[in-house]
Amino acid sequence: MPDLTHLDETGAAHMVDVGGKPVTARQAIATGRITMSAAAADAIRHGTALKGDVLAVARIAGIMAAKRTSDLIPLCHPLPLTRVAIDLAPDAEGVTVTATAATEGKTGVEMEALTAASVALLTIYDMAKAIDKAMVITGVRLLEKRGGKSGESIAPTG
Repeated sequence: MPDLTHLDETGAAHMVDVGGKPVTARQAIATGRITMSAAAADAIRHGTALKGDVLAVARIAGIMAAKRTSDLIPLCHPLPLTRVAIDLAPDAEGVTVTATAATEGKTGVEMEALTAASVALLTIYDMAKAIDKAMVITGVRLLEKRGGKSGESIAPTG
């Protein structure tokens, strides 16, 4: 088991010192899915949900969330993001969200990508819950990361 870097020698939580790490290009991609009734999926795809353009609002929410990750996750470093992209793929049964975050920095952007995907999904839920209260958010996970000491890694699909 690797050392837990967010714990000091006494076991107390602390923010990891990344001061000595080199600045490198870093990118992470995360995904998740929300499934729903045909009526809710249809309203989202056709832009007829009562609260407005669900996909546009979810995209903006995901971008905003990535930018605020260090405010939400206690030991995350604030990062100067160079790119956040939220791709939304609606279909007859729901929406798949893919979030990409990138930076030139000393630490990775996995948490930013995961936060962006999660908040985009929660926004879809919020905006469509009047149509379907039984929606289910699943499969939020990291797909890949690039940069830093560990280089490139692709998450297993299983």
